[in-house]
Amino acid sequence: MFLHIDIDSFFVSAERSLDPSLKNIPVAVGGRSNLEIFNKKRTNIRLMDENSGAFVTPVFYSDRAKTFRSFFIDKIEGRDKIRGIITTSSYEARACGIKTGMPIAQALRLCPQLVVVPSHYLLYHQLSQKICHFLQARIPQLEQYSIDEFFGNVEGLEAAEEIDRFAAELKEGIYRHFDIPVSIGISHSKWIAKLATSYAKPFGIRHVHDVNSFIETIPIEKFPGIGRGFQKRLKAHYIHTLGEARRSKSLFYRWKKPGIQLYHRICGSDKEGIGSKTVRKSIGISRTFDPIMEDWEIRRRMMIMARHIAYMVIKQKVNPTMFYLKINYQYSIRAKTTQRSQRIFSEKRFKD
Repeated sequence: MFLHIDIDSFFVSAERSLDPSLKNIPVAVGGRSNLEIFNKKRTNIRLMDENSGAFVTPVFYSDRAKTFRSFFIDKIEGRDKIRGIITTSSYEARACGIKTGMPIAQALRLCPQLVVVPSHYLLYHQLSQKICHFLQARIPQLEQYSIDEFFGNVEGLEAAEEIDRFAAELKEGIYRHFDIPVSIGISHSKWIAKLATSYAKPFGIRHVHDVNSFIETIPIEKFPGIGRGFQKRLKAHYIHTLGEARRSKSLFYRWKKPGIQLYHRICGSDKEGIGSKTVRKSIGISRTFDPIMEDWEIRRRMMIMARHIAYMVIKQKVNPTMFYLKINYQYSIRAKTTQRSQRIFSEKRFKD
């Protein structure tokens, strides 16, 4: 039997745990490209922490006290311009139409009472680690699936009532220790448990006993692992719900291994267990800024980003063999290049 534990609106919940005045009002966490690394003046930014996990940046730098004005507002031609996008939002904000990826300026027009706070990724990383340690002390087999999601194997608990009671104790324990709300899905399949969690939110528990009746009318878009590609394939065969997908076994089997794996996940008949520790598969850095006309300034900024990548490579003790560079120009013009090499990445090598 599996539990899927998902932190509700994690970034917002983390901010609320520090500032209770943000509770029960429309709140959003915003983000934008940090251009401090390109500052020609000396700053007091320093390394604060390193991350061996795989869900956020490998290193964290200190930043000056972030306020809405200092972080999201730029002075352009004597006028204030709000920059940045919504990273996540509270359920109160979502009820007003606020969505992830929405420009902050648009969100404030849509919901004038919205409180937007700058993102603090070091806080989220540390809080995620603490919750992970809390769960590891209570669940023998635990997999951290993302910064705010966990799978747990509770096969030692037999009776449904016992499992439900354990899940309720976990949910209340996390809230009591960290002031963070979580939702929990329960099923004999990992992926059905994950699907169940989306129907438990916010701050609830959903135990799926009968998979067939549970998935019958759920749209295929809701299932984890059915991306746009598979959605197009399925809809081309007039399959719009998971129940219809379950009755189309031969179609999935025609798509070989990916289709067969997805079919069994949908049916809850997969035999997948708890995964091992997640390993970082890539390291990257990207920034978005206003159009720059000077070639030398573009090169200067690229070298600074290469310097940061080189530092991350050293700190992570890895040896990348694939290097990827992409530049998006104004008017949606793109340029990209890929190179394979066994040489250690460095700023000098990038310059050469």
